[in-house]
Amino acid sequence: MITIRFPILTSIIGRAIAAALITATIFITGPAAAMKIQDVTSKGGIKAWLVEEHAVPLLAMRFSFDGGNAQDPAGRDGLANFMTAMMDEGAGDLDSVKFQSRMEEIAMRMSFEDGRDQFYGSFETLSENRQAAIDLLRLVLNKPRFDKEAVDRVRVQLTAALSYAAKSPDKVVDKAWSAAAFPGHPYGRSAGGTVETLKAITGADLEAYRRRIFAKDTLKVVVVGDITAAQLGDMLDTLFGTLAAKAELTPVAKVVMKPAEKLQVIEMNVPQSVARFGSPGVGRKDKDFMAAFVLNHILGGGGFSSRLMEEVREKRGLAYSVYSYIQPMENASVFAGGVATKNEEIGVSLDVIKAELARLAKDGPTQTELDNAKSYLIGSFALRFDTNAKIANQLLYFLGEDLGLDYVDRRNAEVEAINLDQVKAVGKRLFKADDLFITIVGKPKTLPTKS
Repeated sequence: MITIRFPILTSIIGRAIAAALITATIFITGPAAAMKIQDVTSKGGIKAWLVEEHAVPLLAMRFSFDGGNAQDPAGRDGLANFMTAMMDEGAGDLDSVKFQSRMEEIAMRMSFEDGRDQFYGSFETLSENRQAAIDLLRLVLNKPRFDKEAVDRVRVQLTAALSYAAKSPDKVVDKAWSAAAFPGHPYGRSAGGTVETLKAITGADLEAYRRRIFAKDTLKVVVVGDITAAQLGDMLDTLFGTLAAKAELTPVAKVVMKPAEKLQVIEMNVPQSVARFGSPGVGRKDKDFMAAFVLNHILGGGGFSSRLMEEVREKRGLAYSVYSYIQPMENASVFAGGVATKNEEIGVSLDVIKAELARLAKDGPTQTELDNAKSYLIGSFALRFDTNAKIANQLLYFLGEDLGLDYVDRRNAEVEAINLDQVKAVGKRLFKADDLFITIVGKPKTLPTKS
C-alpha cells in the first residue's frame, strides 16, 4: 500500500509570496495505492479528478485542452508557444503590471505549456486566497487582453530565444531531427516558430487560437488538495463554464516517421558533435507498450544502469551522457535517443549504439536485467507522488491517456507481469538498427558505419 501524508514546507518567494508546498511521506507495502481519487462532475457537466487533502491549506490544479502546437495555423508556427508566454500578460480590466502584481500579492502560481497535441495549464494557490486566485485564473481563461505592447514585448523575448537556440547544438539537432523525421507534418514543425512566423503573429491570432482550443469537450482537469467535491464543482463552473462547448480542431493525420535519408549532418563549429537517433515506436495503448517501456529502461532509459551508458561511457569513455526514450503522441510514436561526444568519436559512439540495439533485438536482455529493471520501476513509482504537484501531473497524464481511475493501483502489477518472452519480442519489433534515422550537428570527423 502507498500511504501519503502531507506536512507543510513553507518558502518565501518574492516580496509577498509565501507558498506552502506539499511533501509526502510514503510507505510501500504492496502494489495498490491508498490514494482516494474522486470522479467529480460539476452542475454544469464539467468533469475532474480530485484527491482531497485538508491537512494543508493548499490547492494544486492541472488541466489540459486538446490541440497543442500541432494546431498552429500555416504561417503562424510558434503560435501555441507564444500563447503560453502571454497568459500572465493581463486579463479583464488588469493590464500586465497590475495582473502580475496581483498574482504576487495572493501567492498564486500559474503557468502554461504547449505540447504537440495538448495545451497545458498549471495552477496553485493557498486556501485563504483561493477565491481571489480563482477570479484571476477565470479572467485569464476567458478574457485575456493580448495588448499590443505586451504582444510586441513577448515577441522580442521569443525572437531572442530563437537566436540563442540557433547557436545551441542540442536545440539545432532536435529541431532538424523532427523536421526531417516528419516532413510536411505538424510534428515536423518547430514548436517555437521562426523569426518570420513570430513577426506575423498578432493579438487577433492569439485570441482566435484561444477560442478554437479552449473548449469544454476536450478539457481534462485534476485537482489535489484542500477542497471538497462540492466546492470543486463550483470552481469548475466558474473557471470553465463559459468556454465554448466544442473545440474547433484542424484534423492532424496519423503519420509514421519516414525521413528521405537515414543520415543528415549539419555543420557547426563546435568542439563536440551532438547526435539524435530514432525510429518508429509504439503507442501508449499498444499491447506492447509496457514491455517496450521496461525494455527501454534496460537499453537507455535507466541512467547509469542502462546498457548504452555501460557500453558507450563506462567501457569506452566515448561520451558523458547517452540515453533513449519512447515518446507516444496522438498521431505517431517515436523511439529515440541521443549522444554527444568529441567530433573524432561521434561515428564510433553511434556504431556502438547501433550494435547494442542489434544485440537486444537478436538476443533480448538477460533475466537479471529484466528483474532489476522491474524492481526499480516498481520501487520508484511512489516517488512520482511525493508532492502535490507531482500527484496532479501524474493523474493528468493518466486521465489524458484514458488509463482509468484505478491505474495507480494497476500500474505496478502491469510492470511485474512483463516476462522475458515479451521483452524479447518487443525488442525484435522496436530496435531495428538498420532503420535508425540519425541527425548529427557539429564537425564530425567520423560517421556511423552504413547499414
